[in-house]
Amino acid sequence: MESWRNAHALWKGARDKILSEAKSGKADKRTAAQADLEALGPEPEAPPSADRTVTEPTFEGLTKLFAHGQPSLGLFSDEGGQFLGGHAMNSENRQKTLAAFNDLWQGNPIRRTRSGDGHATLYGRRLAVHLMVQPGVARGFMADPLAADTGFLPRFLICEPPSAIGTRMQANARRDEMALGSFAARLRDILETPLPMEPETRELEPRPLHLTPEARALLVAFSDAIEAAQAPRADLAHVTGTASKAAEQAARIAGVLTLWRDLQAPAVEARDMADAIDVAQYYLSEASRLASAALVSEKIDNAEKLRKWLLEAWPHDDVTLREVVNRGPNALRESPKARAALDILTEHDWLKTNEAHTFVRGAKRKESWRMVQGARDVV
Repeated sequence: MESWRNAHALWKGARDKILSEAKSGKADKRTAAQADLEALGPEPEAPPSADRTVTEPTFEGLTKLFAHGQPSLGLFSDEGGQFLGGHAMNSENRQKTLAAFNDLWQGNPIRRTRSGDGHATLYGRRLAVHLMVQPGVARGFMADPLAADTGFLPRFLICEPPSAIGTRMQANARRDEMALGSFAARLRDILETPLPMEPETRELEPRPLHLTPEARALLVAFSDAIEAAQAPRADLAHVTGTASKAAEQAARIAGVLTLWRDLQAPAVEARDMADAIDVAQYYLSEASRLASAALVSEKIDNAEKLRKWLLEAWPHDDVTLREVVNRGPNALRESPKARAALDILTEHDWLKTNEAHTFVRGAKRKESWRMVQGARDVV
């Protein structure tokens, strides 16, 4: 960096001198100055940034770092809420940020067009993301339909391990210095290995990593099993977005395991694919569990919204499904959601189902519900 600063200072001094002489001279001076500027050459390019990780970037900032820094970056943070709650993910920027990150996950080039910077296309860039967040922050983000509908969440390997609070006894602490040292040494060797890239454009040019026939057979079997489990009413029907990417996740994990063991490995072997499938299956199980928990939480939340609406805004003791859908809380404007909320309140003795064809507001109703006596006394 110091040598670049010196070279840049000399270049700038020479350029300023040429321009200064051209301003005070005649036409022949300006012609000579033009020749001198061409001979001076372009501005010395700054060395690429050595930064390899970021914590809460905007996508514009990430693009600039990709353009002038390393072609492989990591968005790593043990305070991931700073990124999820930061400028890049606010209501105005969230959709474009999610879409841009999806493109990076797929290996697509970065295309940016701005009035000040012009148009630029960056090929061969890669981004790894690892965020640790508090459960409340994570659930709030996971409940955002945009994060799921854009395919952003299904591209992540998400887990919520049980809390260790109450069991973190110092007497039980074990530190395997040999294992940690071996891990650190291997990681250092990998990081010090030159990246496979084109020097001029800094475009990554990774070599293909093929699958052995045995590894491919394992991956195909796993993919078919996961596909069958996504059928209607099957085990993974509620997480089809995540399940649809499980086989690709397994292939990516297998590639990481292979290269961790041997950077020069010619192909992914069956043992690494089997381990990768186990890892991908774990994260898929976690996604299924968390999605089911979120679904239950949503139903309970909707039931509570209906209960408060009946107590605070509905003037009658009886109510029909159509009235809830048409006039109830916004979250219950779909019949299945409204019926589920009515069923939960009935199950917990807040409502009682009327007999069929009971008169409600002057008309026979095929089905209707009545608030249990005393329910209005409890808020």
